[in-house]
Amino acid sequence: MIRRPAVVLLALLLSACGRSEPDDGKVHVRFLAAPDVGGFAKAIIERLEKDHPGVKVDMIEGPAAGDARENMYSTAFMGKEDSYDLAYVDVAWVPKFAAQGWLMPLDALIPPKELGEFLPGDLEGSRYEGKLYRLPVQSDGGMLYYRKDLLAEKGLPVPRTWEELVAAAKKTRTPEVAGFVFQGKQYEGLVCVFMELVWGFGGDLLDPGGAVRIDEAPAVAALTALVDGIHADKIIPQAVLTYQEEETRNAFQEGRAVFMRNWPYAWNLMQKEGSRVRGKIGIVPMVAGPGGKPAATLGGWGFAVSAFSRRPKEAFLVAEYFASAESQKLAFLKGGILPSRKALYADPEVLKAAPHMKALGRVLAGARPRPTHPRWPRMSDALQMHVSAALSRQESPAEALRAAAVEIRAAAAR
Repeated sequence: MIRRPAVVLLALLLSACGRSEPDDGKVHVRFLAAPDVGGFAKAIIERLEKDHPGVKVDMIEGPAAGDARENMYSTAFMGKEDSYDLAYVDVAWVPKFAAQGWLMPLDALIPPKELGEFLPGDLEGSRYEGKLYRLPVQSDGGMLYYRKDLLAEKGLPVPRTWEELVAAAKKTRTPEVAGFVFQGKQYEGLVCVFMELVWGFGGDLLDPGGAVRIDEAPAVAALTALVDGIHADKIIPQAVLTYQEEETRNAFQEGRAVFMRNWPYAWNLMQKEGSRVRGKIGIVPMVAGPGGKPAATLGGWGFAVSAFSRRPKEAFLVAEYFASAESQKLAFLKGGILPSRKALYADPEVLKAAPHMKALGRVLAGARPRPTHPRWPRMSDALQMHVSAALSRQESPAEALRAAAVEIRAAAAR
């Protein structure tokens, strides 16, 4: 669980010296966050403290790397420390944190009607064993970017299936322009890409009863499609085996690919002055396999209340304030943070600033979280290793997924 001694030391120092309360007559609520992009969080906090003069929010801007912040939270919570009243958690952390008893259930604190205002995937990713542990604040999901101009030149429709993507990529690729790029390095991003295709081909990793299904025919077909895309159809460059998000974006933004799987953050960067694809791109849900439906792997962040906080009432107040429609709108307009509330994807002010948000809302409406299992990190490691081995032809798709399934079943049984 703990991989970075320097991060652990920083967490211990914060927990040891960070809870001395100033004598200002206010209730201090503390949380750890990523660097405040565009200053949106500070702006929300200023509004909150004005609306609730008895509350003071102490936001600690931690490392940009999510796993480093996860370790800092884990270190404090393992010691049952009162270091943080809130945890700003990634959707993938929810099952682990909740299973350890580190988070407080929130079901009794928010009306069911209000929960219906959030994107369904964000809510699903905030639950563990039927209980709500997180208020979604920021949404995210994988999608397919495409070059509108290159498809138009060949008179090609936007692909909806993997077969159509392969056909369009073959007709538009050149020696300098690849057909399709994605996050193919051996890390969590590869799992996100792979799960979108598994779902799109009609498969799954775990069924509702918890049985492992990743070695069944739909998942094997999805992995075979990716392998063939590299080695048989040759629409995917070998270089994708080293790509994470930014390498993928750079290749597409520099005009070196027709299609790209990536996250929403890439849109604004590719529309900046000087971008070779500015005004030339569109977005749709990731393509599906035969008889399947498009799917997006859910990302995103939200606030959970620490089970060790001595001020849970005020902590929830802060979480609810950040999750409000007004705060999420401010976070988007000021920091580009994607909202988790459905209505904001049709908000006139939001659409004026970013017309692509309507299409993006359609993608996120179908986003699905990775399995909400407390041993997800072990499961993901198994998938990363064997999917990567298949992409580099060290294992066949069927062999890779059989081996991954054995390891995943062993992890699930512990």
